Amino acid sequence: MIEELYHYLYHLTPDGGIPLKGTGILLGLILLAGHLWAYLKPAQTQAFLRDFPRNYAWGVILLSICFFWGMMIIQHMDMGEFFHLRRWFLIIVPAGFVGVLFYVREFISVRALGSLMLLAAGPMLCAAFLQPQLSRLLIPILAYAWIIVGMFFVGMPFLMRDAITWVTANPARWNLASISGIIYGVLLLIAALLFY
Repeated sequence: MIEELYHYLYHLTPDGGIPLKGTGILLGLILLAGHLWAYLKPAQTQAFLRDFPRNYAWGVILLSICFFWGMMIIQHMDMGEFFHLRRWFLIIVPAGFVGVLFYVREFISVRALGSLMLLAAGPMLCAAFLQPQLSRLLIPILAYAWIIVGMFFVGMPFLMRDAITWVTANPARWNLASISGIIYGVLLLIAALLFY
């Protein structure tokens, strides 16, 4: 079952994998719902975001998702000439996961979120790969934005704290960020429903 999920997410089955339409609808709904909530409930959302960078519980949850996702990839990916290292990775990654939980508590939620963004970008790019619709580019643009932001969150997690402080300091900035996300979500939903 796990192998079938891996093949589905990364388009390794003969009949294709995760569909562009489904990916577009899911991402559009996530963007729309998240940013609409932020626009309608700014005080609650801002309080959550200010607490998030140092919230250890969220870090454990997100890092656990990343761990299981990463283990699925290591177990089933084609490692080419490094196939003989697979068993070592299957030992080192769980040890690293436990070590991070105990010894890298500072900004662990931000690092875990960055890792999840990096992992999620893969299936997004696979879904849009070689698709004929020009509007498919909405998904890779979002995926590459997540990749860039995710790398900074993993390596320099304090930047998320600084970004949250900056965007929540001014209601106009907050509204602009929320409305931008809503618009992108709507565009992605329209493209998915009409063109994918």
